[in-house]
Amino acid sequence: MREHHPHHRAHGDGHDGFEKRPGRERGGRGPRVFAPGDLKLLLLALIAEQPCHGYDLIRQIEGMFDGAYSPSPGVIYPTLTFLEESEMIQGDAEGGKKRYSVTEAGRLSLHDQAIALEGVRMRIDVSKRSLRGHDRPPQIHEAVHNLRHALQLHHGRWSPEEILRVSDLLNNTARAIVDGPASQPAQEQAE
Repeated sequence: MREHHPHHRAHGDGHDGFEKRPGRERGGRGPRVFAPGDLKLLLLALIAEQPCHGYDLIRQIEGMFDGAYSPSPGVIYPTLTFLEESEMIQGDAEGGKKRYSVTEAGRLSLHDQAIALEGVRMRIDVSKRSLRGHDRPPQIHEAVHNLRHALQLHHGRWSPEEILRVSDLLNNTARAIVDGPASQPAQEQAE
């Protein structure tokens, strides 16, 4: 059962737990870090790297955010249950605590979602700076607004070619933002 908090906003499936809630995690309310489904993918990837308990996963995610965010058990354990019921992971009871390991179906799913996982890891890098108080300047906020508006103009009319073109543009831009000016080709830097 999901916990309800009066200050929790629903987004999509809305319960990946990466929206800050006062009194639960460190700091005040901040931006939501992941899109729906991202937490499932991240947990699957972490378990594939090394079988572990739910508590270990909470600590690993907290480490990814340099301590600026810690997901609650009320978010992690239902997601682990979903992955287990979907046969992506299996939980073996060990001293009363479940130790999770990835299944072959889970490994195949990770392989199929390698690009999505790269996106999740990029968003973690970007989000941890925001969670630590390095918020966007107004010019960047406006540019993000313009980007969202441009995407909404399509109204669901996406051809396969257009999907590839736009996703490449967005992923390359995200990489360039994370990597800084050194990631841009020399002629772009000169302009």
